[in-house]
Amino acid sequence: MKSTFGYWFFAVVITLSALVYQRVTGPTNPKRVAATLNNQTIKNKFPRSGESGTDCKVELKNIPEGWNGSLYYRNYPTNSNWDTVQFAAGESGLIAASLPHRPAAGKLEYFIEFKNSADNSTVDIAKNEPIVIRFKDPVPVWALAPHILLIFIAMLFSNLTGLMAAFNHDRFKFYGVLTIIFLLVAGFIFGPLVQKFAFGAFWTGFPFGYDLTDNKTLIAFVGWTIAVFFNWKTRRPWLSVLAAILMIIVYSIPHSLRGSELSYETGKVVTGFIPYLSNIFHF
Repeated sequence: MKSTFGYWFFAVVITLSALVYQRVTGPTNPKRVAATLNNQTIKNKFPRSGESGTDCKVELKNIPEGWNGSLYYRNYPTNSNWDTVQFAAGESGLIAASLPHRPAAGKLEYFIEFKNSADNSTVDIAKNEPIVIRFKDPVPVWALAPHILLIFIAMLFSNLTGLMAAFNHDRFKFYGVLTIIFLLVAGFIFGPLVQKFAFGAFWTGFPFGYDLTDNKTLIAFVGWTIAVFFNWKTRRPWLSVLAAILMIIVYSIPHSLRGSELSYETGKVVTGFIPYLSNIFHF
C-alpha cells in the first residue's frame, strides 16, 4: 500500500490555511483598526459579535492623555440618529464604553470619535465605514464544540480525499465516505442546533432562506454525495478531486456572511440576500 504521510501532511496544511483564512475574513471576528493620536499609531480590536442578554463592552488601550473618546452607535440597517456614550477609565489602563445589547440577530453599527481637550481637534475611527456587530443568543458548548470539531475533521478528510484521488491512491474512496459522514453530522445535526440556539431557527438555507452558511454546507454535501455515489462501484477519482475543490471554495466564503438579521421595521428575522438587497435598494 502506498505511503499516506505526504497526503496527510498537505491535507493538514490546506485545512489549517483555510481555518486561518476563515478567522481573518469572518464578519463576526473582531476588526482591527488603527488610528493616529499625538503622532502615535494606536491599534485596537473592535467586537463584531455579542450576546443578546449582555451589553457589549468596547475597550481601547494605549490612548494618550488629553484625548476623550465617544462611542456613536445606531440600529443597523437603519438611517436613525446616532446615540452616544462616553468612554470612561476601565481596568489595566484601558478606557471602556458599552454597546446596548439587542435581540438575537439584531445588529448595531458604530464608530468612535476622539477629541483633544487642548485644541478640540478630532480623530475618527471607522466613521466612514462603521463597524457592524450582530448579537446572538448563547450557544451551549455541547452543541458548538462538536459542530466546530466535526466540520474541521470533515474539511480535513475532504482535502485528504482530494489529494489521494488526484494521484489515484487506493484509499481515496474510503476517505470520501468518511468525509460525507462527518459533514452530515457536523452540518445537518449540530449545525442546525447551533443555529437554533443562536438565532431561533434550525435551518435558514435553501429552500427556506438564503443563509450562505447553511447553503454552502448544503452545496458541499451535494458535491460529496455525487462523488461518493459515482465512485461506489467504478473508480472516478476526478469527481472526488472536484468535490474537494468545491468544498474549499464554498468554505472560503466567510462564516456567517449574509446570515440571520433582525429587521427593525418588521421585528422579524430575515436571512441571506433579503437584508443584503434591502440595504442596496432600501425596501
